[in-house]
Amino acid sequence: MIDLHLHFDGSLLARTVLELAKEQGIALPSEEPDELKLFLAAPADCGSLNEYLEKFDLPLLVLQTREAVRKGMYTLVSSLKEQGMLYAEIRFAPQLHTKKGLTQEQVVKAALQGLQEAAAGSFFKAKLILCCMRGADNREENLLTVRTAAAFLGRGVAALDLAGAEALYPTADYGEVFALAKELSVPFTIHAGEADGPESIRAALRMGASRIGHGVRAGEDPELLEELKEKQIPLEMCPSSNVQTKAVPSLSEHPVLSYLRRGLLVTVNTDNMTVSDTTIEREFRLLKEELGMTPEERRQLLLNAADAAFLTAEERWRLKDVIEKVCVGKTEL
Repeated sequence: MIDLHLHFDGSLLARTVLELAKEQGIALPSEEPDELKLFLAAPADCGSLNEYLEKFDLPLLVLQTREAVRKGMYTLVSSLKEQGMLYAEIRFAPQLHTKKGLTQEQVVKAALQGLQEAAAGSFFKAKLILCCMRGADNREENLLTVRTAAAFLGRGVAALDLAGAEALYPTADYGEVFALAKELSVPFTIHAGEADGPESIRAALRMGASRIGHGVRAGEDPELLEELKEKQIPLEMCPSSNVQTKAVPSLSEHPVLSYLRRGLLVTVNTDNMTVSDTTIEREFRLLKEELGMTPEERRQLLLNAADAAFLTAEERWRLKDVIEKVCVGKTEL
């Protein structure tokens, strides 16, 4: 399995949050893991993306020291290994982890240390995507994130992203940030077409995004769908999350397979394992049960993920080789 759209803070396990809070003397709403999950996971009747994003506050509270970031990343990557995954791109915003004095560089170094310690000696690999954040007064922080990504590119960092409240802060407002990314040759994906419509996706493409985070609302513009198909722009789709944030009304109406069948380069991802109470295997199971995904479609989605990954051609080939070997002679992956 491959997950290209996985948020660090939104995938921190309840027991990890508890452990980090105790080590730092931070009070939590509950010290019982099952009860704490209620504060970490979005409800089924979540009203919007903005309400969904509130679930990040508690994990961020305990991820403000170097050791907490290292340990949090270590436990997340260890969990992904235990799930039997091949590859993951884990994204997070370094600027959100500086409230106790860390620099963005220190945050990234701590995250990379945890990632590398957990992945050592295994076939599973992971890389980081650094998120710039939508907001009214964080221009300098975003520009610093771009420069930090450039400094660590090829040393564990794979790309940049733009995350946050899409409907409140339009994608088109971040042209300066991604102009710098292009100048520094840092590839990037952008959250677009989730809480905002097709124009958000068009803005991301104009700025040079090589992938689109979510893109679920592309279908509102048939010409845009054709452009995404023609250019084979990967879409990082997250079915369960998209239902929770009201980007789509229900899973049965999610366009992931209809886009795939039209020839778009669609991938399936979790977004936030804890906030959405999911795993990548669960996402694929839901697509089979709710949308009638076939074994061949599952195989194609996995190959798409390998093709879309921020990796070298040789690394992508290795992933695809494993996927194809697993598929040979089997009706199910």
